[in-house]
Amino acid sequence: MENKNIYDNFIYDWWKNLDKVILFLFLSLIILGVFFSLVSTSLIASSKLGTNNYYFFARHIIYVFLGLILIIFFSAIPEKDIYKVGVILFIIFFLSLILVPIFGVELKGSKRWLNFPILPRFQPIEFLKPFLILFLSLVIGSRFTSNNYFKFFLSTLIVSPIILFLILQPDIGQTLLISSVWLCLIFVSGINLYLFNFLIFSSLSILGYLVFYLPKFSYIKYRIAAFLDITSKGNYQSEKATEAIIDGGFFGKGIGEGTLKTRVPEAHTDYVISVISEEFGVFLILLILLIFLLLIFRVFKKIPSEKNNINKLVLIGSILLIIFQVLIHIGVNIRFLPTTGMTLPFLSYGGSSILSSSILAGLVLNFTKRKI
Repeated sequence: MENKNIYDNFIYDWWKNLDKVILFLFLSLIILGVFFSLVSTSLIASSKLGTNNYYFFARHIIYVFLGLILIIFFSAIPEKDIYKVGVILFIIFFLSLILVPIFGVELKGSKRWLNFPILPRFQPIEFLKPFLILFLSLVIGSRFTSNNYFKFFLSTLIVSPIILFLILQPDIGQTLLISSVWLCLIFVSGINLYLFNFLIFSSLSILGYLVFYLPKFSYIKYRIAAFLDITSKGNYQSEKATEAIIDGGFFGKGIGEGTLKTRVPEAHTDYVISVISEEFGVFLILLILLIFLLLIFRVFKKIPSEKNNINKLVLIGSILLIIFQVLIHIGVNIRFLPTTGMTLPFLSYGGSSILSSSILAGLVLNFTKRKI
């Protein structure tokens, strides 16, 4: 009886202190993702792979269910324990990332996934990202030394091997995403502007060298050249995505009436925003963007009231991961950025993406809870 009372009190305190607005916004995105999976995106994958029409929808539902468990777990775990769990999981998924070049599954020229016999295929970097934010925040925001330059040096040692393994896969989209968030965390932590500019210059120089001088990364140079040349056939996917958005108009063609899903290979993941726009219209895209904007506004509104600098960095890093991922996804779809694979958080099909986004949602909900 006493244990039941402790459990009931724990659930009550968790629910009472949770930011219901942020929870509602996350759930809204998840529900929209389930809806689009039911009426559109799962049908795309099923038709291409010759499976039952609702095979991928069933898988999507399973991932969402697991995601909700992760949201509850990471939002409910005590603050003093979340960093311990985060560091352990960071080490586990970092080791998984190291295994990718050796045991990884290669698809379409990139080796990004692991496929162990007892586990479904997963992308280690997706699971690593939330815990990388936790680990970097611990290092940059900690008080074990007052020397900021030493903290920045340690953070560089943490991020550099991750970026190296991403480049080897190759996965330039995730490389840019993680590099951008890392630089932003350093910037908001109070780095000297001269050093910050040096880091940006160094990062761009290294990326430029890889792209223009190493044959392994010549495909990036080709994509950039194709992006700059509007007549190039290398823009096929982005062009079709943009056409789909235009053809859909403000209210869309209707459920199942879109044609992009049959013309672009990764329509259910990397081009999901265009599929949605073609069938449901720009109106619904604006609604989705409004939900993301309200989420961003709500989280940033909470940050100044957080007294712990490490917690602040976790919130900033988590919401920046979501912001940059949304921007890259939409940028590619409207041909504002060169083609690169990037899912849309909570809305694209894919287990690794859904679970990673759910972990981020749990972290955000945890650190925006009302303090008692």
